Amino acid sequence: MIVDLPRRLAAEALGTAMLVAAVVGSGIMADRLTDDVALSLLGDTLPTGAILVVLITVLGPISGAHFNPAVTLVFGLRREISWHAALCYVVAQLLGGLAGTVVAHAMFGLPLVELSTTVRSGAGQWIAELVASFGLVFTILAGLRFRGDAIPWLVGLYITAAYWFTASTSFANPAVAIARAFSNTFSGIRPLDVPAFIVAELLGALLALALAGWLLAEPKPEMRAAE
Repeated sequence: MIVDLPRRLAAEALGTAMLVAAVVGSGIMADRLTDDVALSLLGDTLPTGAILVVLITVLGPISGAHFNPAVTLVFGLRREISWHAALCYVVAQLLGGLAGTVVAHAMFGLPLVELSTTVRSGAGQWIAELVASFGLVFTILAGLRFRGDAIPWLVGLYITAAYWFTASTSFANPAVAIARAFSNTFSGIRPLDVPAFIVAELLGALLALALAGWLLAEPKPEMRAAE
């Protein structure tokens, strides 16, 4: 289905907003319901994975369901989206993410914008974000290569798992990282720590693109014959 750019941008903004609202809102709810940090993280994890399945399924046919500047960068480098459209996507994602934070705060009676004081810094956190973003992008590219129909579930399940096996709880998304800097809640990140997260996320995405370009390439005819 060919969709005009304005509707694709609306889908990207809406999808990113709903994703961030789910991340921040479920974090607030979980934190209010229990003092157990592990349970709070679980309460944040499951809604995030679930909403990704829903959003990618319903908005993917419109915009491709990037909801993530790192993913948009990868598709730009693969020449599957023009650089003009890619730039517009990133702007829509950033604005949508900020809107998602505001809406989540409004639902729970918090200040609409509040800078986070949660420190997320250090080599372990940065490596975790590189790994999280690498795994996300590789999952998307491998899914497109072998099981395009399963992308919503693959991404949702990957993020659900990555919440728990990465030290950073798997932001894996520059737009989400920026949006969470404006939420001084369970899901927040100190603004000072955001640039390093973004660098790690973009580097992880580029490494995934490089590996996928080799590992997922179509076998050459002579190789098939030899097999």
